[in-house]
Amino acid sequence: MSLAGIHKIKHVVVIMQENRSFDNYFGTYPGADGIPMKDGKPSVCIPDPVTKRCVKPFVDHRDATSGGPHSVKAFQLDLNGGKMNGFVATALLTHGGCAHVFDPNCLPHAQRSGRPPVMGYHTGSDLPNYWTYARDFVLQDHMFEPNASWSLPEHLFQVSEWSARCTAHNRPQTCRNALETPAEEPNGNPLVPARVGAPIYAWTDLTYLLHKKKVSWGYYVVPGSEPDCANDNATTCPAVNQNARTPGIWNPLPYFDTVRNDHQLGNIQSVSRFYAAAKHGTLPAVSWIVPSGAVSEHPPDPIRKGVAYVTGLINAVMRSKDWNSTAIFVSWDDWGGFYDNVAPPTVDANGYGFRVPGIVISPYAKRGYIDHQTLSFDAYAKFIEDDFLKSQRLDPRTDGRPDPRPTVRENVPNLGNLVSDFNFNQAPRPPVILSPRPKTTLTG
Repeated sequence: MSLAGIHKIKHVVVIMQENRSFDNYFGTYPGADGIPMKDGKPSVCIPDPVTKRCVKPFVDHRDATSGGPHSVKAFQLDLNGGKMNGFVATALLTHGGCAHVFDPNCLPHAQRSGRPPVMGYHTGSDLPNYWTYARDFVLQDHMFEPNASWSLPEHLFQVSEWSARCTAHNRPQTCRNALETPAEEPNGNPLVPARVGAPIYAWTDLTYLLHKKKVSWGYYVVPGSEPDCANDNATTCPAVNQNARTPGIWNPLPYFDTVRNDHQLGNIQSVSRFYAAAKHGTLPAVSWIVPSGAVSEHPPDPIRKGVAYVTGLINAVMRSKDWNSTAIFVSWDDWGGFYDNVAPPTVDANGYGFRVPGIVISPYAKRGYIDHQTLSFDAYAKFIEDDFLKSQRLDPRTDGRPDPRPTVRENVPNLGNLVSDFNFNQAPRPPVILSPRPKTTLTG
């Protein structure tokens, strides 16, 4: 695909939220590959092994609900060999203290709930800002999480295209593939790096290439509590504080040898620095932004607060002198246990995971375009590399720092190209400033 015009983009901003499947947010978006319907009603039905009935997707206007587990095991159970019908059974694992899906302790929950929240979906009137961005810019309806598991591996993929466990600092050859637990406590639970020791992330990440080519970057953290639990099968857990100086599940870069070796720890900053850079027209070439729990949209945190936060970020860029040269990529890091109808393709032992919403916002983005390409967050790295690094990949054969990653994800043949979402021949489009607190049908 021709990359003509891509260099009109001087700033890439990746906004990553938490735990929503595509069907949960955009399952009834016109023209998208959403929830199968017949006569305006869902035509699919997912079995409930406790009640022996099946559950159809249903409109859920609640602002805050529970989700489901999102570990490797949960992925496999939800997928159910490609049938995409395990969501209700898997959700029951985490309610009522259930040891397994047929545990009698699940029965009271199943009788009380009637319709498990993981089968709920939101409408355009619930999410007017997100649907407005989709209508005015680009919606991607085949964006898949790059890894078939939870948040820590996803955030590692986002900045490095791999999740691994290493035994020695500055020796990437000691790293081995780790889809579920790139670091863990002695009892086998996933590690909370801010609380328990420090993992070794010795493999090569994208900031290594950016620094090498003198390309500016920033990783911006919203202070507060971490959005998710270190135990990826849990839906609730004690709060863990996070800020730019606390490495953790959503802030893994401080543990990368490359970041420390290149003296780039100062690039990991509070989100307040992002707002300031946007205001002064000094955005770095690449920005990653991660939320706190309160604004993450991670169940049970309220959606409205997340929408207000994301809208505020986008408004800040749109009001900036940098707007005319910026591409904003918005997505959600994993499916959070919520139902989705599209089975993900398999590209290697790590993924893909389930579909998540993807939105592209830019003065050069096509208007009202639905991108049906097969995509994952690997496409973000590919776009950044094509734009700023002369298409250099995180490839052990060419990046000067070999590691044994199983796949060069940016080069996977069926991965689409985000350039398709842009028309670089059009005049830059004006901003679409939205209210952070729009009128909505969300309740509670």
